[in-house]
Amino acid sequence: MKAYKFRLYPSADQEKKLNDQIELCRQLYNGLLEQRITAHRLGQGVNYYSQQNQLPELRKGFEEYEQIHSQVLQDVAKRVDRAYQNFYRRVKEKKTGKMQKAGFPRFKPMTRYRSLTYPQSGFKIMENGHLKLSKIGELRMFMHREIMGEIRTLNISREQTGKWYASFFVMPEKVANVSEETGKSIGIDVGLLNLATMSDGTVIANPHFIKQGEKRIKREQRRLSRKVKGSRNRRKYRIRVARAYEKVMNQREDFAHKLSNEIVQNYDLIVFEDLNIRSMVKNHHLAKGIADVSWNTLVQYTTYKAESAGREVVLVDPRNTSKLCSRCGWKRESLELSERTFLCES
Repeated sequence: MKAYKFRLYPSADQEKKLNDQIELCRQLYNGLLEQRITAHRLGQGVNYYSQQNQLPELRKGFEEYEQIHSQVLQDVAKRVDRAYQNFYRRVKEKKTGKMQKAGFPRFKPMTRYRSLTYPQSGFKIMENGHLKLSKIGELRMFMHREIMGEIRTLNISREQTGKWYASFFVMPEKVANVSEETGKSIGIDVGLLNLATMSDGTVIANPHFIKQGEKRIKREQRRLSRKVKGSRNRRKYRIRVARAYEKVMNQREDFAHKLSNEIVQNYDLIVFEDLNIRSMVKNHHLAKGIADVSWNTLVQYTTYKAESAGREVVLVDPRNTSKLCSRCGWKRESLELSERTFLCES
């Protein structure tokens, strides 16, 4: 599946309808979760299908839910079921030592539920590029590129900054070997001092986006902390803090997109280390720097771009990759982190 994300510009009336529907879906999510918890305590079996079958009665009993498309409500039940499935998966991983905490599904506060999902129908892209949603109307959408493939799902989301986005999940047309073969391969070693060091000697400097935006973030957070909780001023400054973080996030994603695209265009085979980043960020001295360089984002973007272009991305076990000779297999025991060139004594 491939995602296309476009900015939405709803009117004041449409924005109120969207916010009302999101709030009703949040209440439904919490109600379905409470139903499952209660049923488990009573020894009764409740699953996705039994909860889905109760939705028509809900729409008849509460007329406000009639203003929400039926498949949007079905997706809420699916989210609850997905939360349980992920919980059971984490319980199994905890037993094998992969996870430290299973994390039981939690009730959603208003700040943690900000989207609507149309699984199959209830939406239409108009000829003028706008988006028509069932029960809401025609929303102005900035459609900056053509969608290639069959649209399967639509997700309407509200960011913390108050911006609205439409994300179309598409089954792309199968096209192999879109780009011409270059006959070249590259190995990429990611790091903190330099974002990436490549096997051909190319070094990509770390842009340090969080350091560039840290001054603004701290200033806005200080102002936010002085506002009275629940006041209009506090809500306004919370958005300003979110926008400061959003700028840093956009800078990271833009840099990762451009770098991954350049790598895919120039190399047929691309090799990364299969790093366990989740364990690495537990080091509190390095967690901030690791989160800033976004290694996983670079690998993820390079992987899906390579698949579309007919390239190949391989993840290798990072154990001893800096100590073993790639030709004869000789192992060098002592190697400083500052040494970026391997010299084989064998």
